[in-house]
Amino acid sequence: MPTSSGKTVTADNGESCAVCNPADPSSRPVRKASAPPTPVPSANSHDPHRTLVDALVTSKIYQDYERAFTEATGLPVALRPVESWQLPHHGKRGESPFCAMVAGKSKACAVCLQVQERLVEAAKDEPATVACVAGLSDSAVPIKLGDKLVGFLQTGQVFRKKPTEAQFKRVTALAKEWGLEVSQRELRDAFFGTRVVSARQHESIVKLLGIFAQHLAILSNQIVVQQENSEPPVIRRAKEFINEHQAEDLTLGQVAKSVNTSTFYFCKVFKKATGINFTDYLSRVRIEKSKNLLLNPNLRISEIAFEVGFQSLTHFNRVFKKILGQAPTEYRSKVLGI
Repeated sequence: MPTSSGKTVTADNGESCAVCNPADPSSRPVRKASAPPTPVPSANSHDPHRTLVDALVTSKIYQDYERAFTEATGLPVALRPVESWQLPHHGKRGESPFCAMVAGKSKACAVCLQVQERLVEAAKDEPATVACVAGLSDSAVPIKLGDKLVGFLQTGQVFRKKPTEAQFKRVTALAKEWGLEVSQRELRDAFFGTRVVSARQHESIVKLLGIFAQHLAILSNQIVVQQENSEPPVIRRAKEFINEHQAEDLTLGQVAKSVNTSTFYFCKVFKKATGINFTDYLSRVRIEKSKNLLLNPNLRISEIAFEVGFQSLTHFNRVFKKILGQAPTEYRSKVLGI
């Protein structure tokens, strides 16, 4: 969505935007030399967080949520990695007719991307909402894997107040500046046809995103533990050994010995294959096991901690909260509804 604030972004002379229409690479927006472009990892680069977001987007739970959210609210929703050079809602169900209209022009699209930059910067630690120069709002909720930011759940392209004729007059001038070749009637219909939500509705919508972001964080941990795409045999065997012995006082040296490698070599290969070190992986395996045990209300938290391999309750509580963002007692209360 367009905004007049943020870093300066220049574009070509108003033709089709390559961000939204990649078939035209000559029209990709560029920045001035004083503002280096946001890095965008290539499809082949090893970015475990981007790979994780890709896995979440294709998961059944996310696709079911995306469908239900849009059907219930009429708004688009998107799950995006931290670094992205795309408009998250373009082409999606529920996209604002006004935003869809302006996204195809690179001058408008370049300014829309500035809004996305401001939004993700504001939403790194907590939900945030920003408004564009046309008065539409976008909201984002951070998704974290422990204390690591891996992506954002976003919705928006809505008015939080009924748009006015004065706003439309400004938008008409902007449309001309952007080279938007549409009639006044088309622009009016698209602008005033955009969804308006009350403050209470908007608050509830963002809350829904926050709840689902917590679910995605839990799913992220499961994916990190279970993901075995193109793993070397030594890593698969190591994971099998870890799963069999996770309740013991397991060391890196023991696991390396079990797969007939040196500790140094195993440490290097394991980190490269999984994206995390041995200690973090072992903690995640133990936390996954503890989640199942927490479903039994007759087991004490301390019993579960020692059962899955932690040597102290304090350490278990600290690791559980770091990975899942909540204490074991809080997790148990939510899943059991007590």
